[in-house]
Amino acid sequence: MKKLFETCYPLDQRCYEQYGLTEDILMENASLGMAKYIKKHFSSSHSVLIVAGFGNNGADGIVLARHLFGFCDVKLYLPFSVKSPMAKLQLERVQKMAVPMVEDLEEADILVDCLFGAGLSRPLDELTQALVSKMNKHEAFKLSCDIPSGIDTLGNPSPLAFKADVTITMGALKESLYTDMSKDFVGEVRCVDLGLSRAMYEMPTQTYLLETFDMLLPFRKRKNTHKGSFGHLAVIAGEKEGASLLSAMASLRFGVGLCTLVGESTSTLPYALMKDRKLPHNTTAIALGMGLGAKWEKLEEVVDASSPIILDADILHHDSITTFLEQKERTIVLTPHPKEFVTLYARVFREEITIQMLQSNRLAYARAFTKAYPHITLLLKGANSIIAQNAVCYINPHGTSKLSKGGSGDVLAGLIGALLAQGYKSLEATLHASLALSAGAKAFKGNDYAMLPTDLIDEVGRLEPLD
Repeated sequence: MKKLFETCYPLDQRCYEQYGLTEDILMENASLGMAKYIKKHFSSSHSVLIVAGFGNNGADGIVLARHLFGFCDVKLYLPFSVKSPMAKLQLERVQKMAVPMVEDLEEADILVDCLFGAGLSRPLDELTQALVSKMNKHEAFKLSCDIPSGIDTLGNPSPLAFKADVTITMGALKESLYTDMSKDFVGEVRCVDLGLSRAMYEMPTQTYLLETFDMLLPFRKRKNTHKGSFGHLAVIAGEKEGASLLSAMASLRFGVGLCTLVGESTSTLPYALMKDRKLPHNTTAIALGMGLGAKWEKLEEVVDASSPIILDADILHHDSITTFLEQKERTIVLTPHPKEFVTLYARVFREEITIQMLQSNRLAYARAFTKAYPHITLLLKGANSIIAQNAVCYINPHGTSKLSKGGSGDVLAGLIGALLAQGYKSLEATLHASLALSAGAKAFKGNDYAMLPTDLIDEVGRLEPLD
């Protein structure tokens, strides 16, 4: 996993004060990183148009023009007068080299956005909005410097943003690159060093980006085992039994030794599943909420049990949810989607928030919730799901629109429940299950609109370890 930062300004400041590096040195390396990317992926026959703003992000673009001048046909467009001292210095240098300047957007093979970087704290004015809209319509490969212009400090379009194919960010990864709201704008994210290794540049953080190879699958390394060696998950069946069936089958695919569907089951179950009207005595974890409906007669039995529990869907709206939240000695995982989280947040904090408020600052709300309930692991679903525990957040950026279909969350609950039943700690179970869900979706070869939850379960069963 990689570190994420709300802002890199403190990291830059440490470079100046502790390492004796200057702003000019950092800028030179930032622009050199962009130049190396362009030279690696494009030939000298490709033309480049750099649109540079008035501040230091614009200065990065001006330096990039200097690095590319002589390699390819590069032109510099400055729609605003430069203002920052570094921008003025860099402009003076390229003028001495006679780097071509243009007065408007021109055709080019590569369009580089250097208008505004990370730290945008105000909405774009109408003039800039018009410029960004025009850039988005430009027929070119689109590259952004640091972060697409128009994405604010919280990762939201303000009110629109440049839509990049690739974003080359500087020094370290920013949280704003991995929000749900910025996902359609950032494209592929690359990070370049600023004259020192990332290990030397970065500082401690409470936010991490999950990588695909962070996933650990529950392979069975012991040979002398039996079905009881891998836990017993009790999946509570409710009014919509199909949801609990999906969770149960997903759990069996993810290594749990036994799975029982608990409730008044009316369906003919798959042969691999057991059913019972009460919790089995050897239950090692419980999955509750998927298709539960308005009420379930034996909920008290589940509340009184001490087994680790994954709470999803309908139970998050139920009055008993506060009772579960207060069970501080119990291993608990919550997996709400945004609407469920908004309802839950209002219930426990007595504060009404909207889905828009949540989506515009997901990390802050996830931190607030898990700071109040440090014993609980939260998975806030989304385009980039957030897993949080005790105010430390992990972002899974590998989600795909293939998962935007009823039943995907039920599969996730089953995967988490399977790992809890096998003895995984709540954070480990949630991280690995989330990554497995994403990897399973990615592995599906059909059209992105065609994947069924049952396809997803099958793909999870075929996953291979990643080095």
